[in-house]
Amino acid sequence: MNRPKYRNAQNSAMTYALDDAFYRAAADPEIKVVVLAGAGDHFSAGHDIGTPERDIDRSFDRRSGLWWDHVGRSGGESRFAREQEVYLGMCRRWRELPKPVIAQVQGACVAGGLMLAWICDLIVAADDAFFADPVVRMGIPGVEYFAHPWVMGPRFAKEFLFLGERVPAERALALGMVNRVVPRDRLEAEVSDIAERIAAMPGFGLALTKKAVNQAEDQMGMQTGMDSVFGLHHLAHAHNAETGSDSLAGHNARSMRDAQRPAESDGQQGSGR
Repeated sequence: MNRPKYRNAQNSAMTYALDDAFYRAAADPEIKVVVLAGAGDHFSAGHDIGTPERDIDRSFDRRSGLWWDHVGRSGGESRFAREQEVYLGMCRRWRELPKPVIAQVQGACVAGGLMLAWICDLIVAADDAFFADPVVRMGIPGVEYFAHPWVMGPRFAKEFLFLGERVPAERALALGMVNRVVPRDRLEAEVSDIAERIAAMPGFGLALTKKAVNQAEDQMGMQTGMDSVFGLHHLAHAHNAETGSDSLAGHNARSMRDAQRPAESDGQQGSGR
């Protein structure tokens, strides 16, 4: 991802460019392992909800399903179609890429950034990485690719969402959210070493192993659980739009960031940290 000025916030243009890259990687027999990384200081600050290149009203050729183009539609008809395509549908498809994918995470991995990390098979984090899903502040029950109970367990998923606070890399490791934590200056080398060792395995064996684990995860309810939560997610959007100024409860990237800072400061003071 190469929008470092905006902390690799995900507009649709970048999402479709990622889709192109994943397809090329899947088709190339010389590629055994894929690494997903973000340029600059941060992996990804999430969906683009406020940069000058936000392209929410732009049409793209749809790829992940048969829902209609959201442009020119209104209300839930537009939001549901767009998010089914660009967020949930894309992530589900990328999760099934038949080659191992490693997320190389530094700095912020927030909201939509979590979705990109979670579609990867392994997550290697720098010691400066942090993770958060603060969208409950908008009245929304988590991001569209709702993998929370499966990647961190139900009990901590509730804490993670209720508080919306940043979880540092070491705690994420203890919770099983990531595979390894390394110093920032060793992150790329560590990921490269892991990728090279995986690449020594038979490619078809890797593909089948990945499919086996994904199928087991889906048998635990992940796919149907996501479908049900996606509906709740859009109920929240509709409620916000009906009772307030917009579907995000009047929030933007700056207001979400500013709201999180005093909340975290108060929590630290109250707990004696």
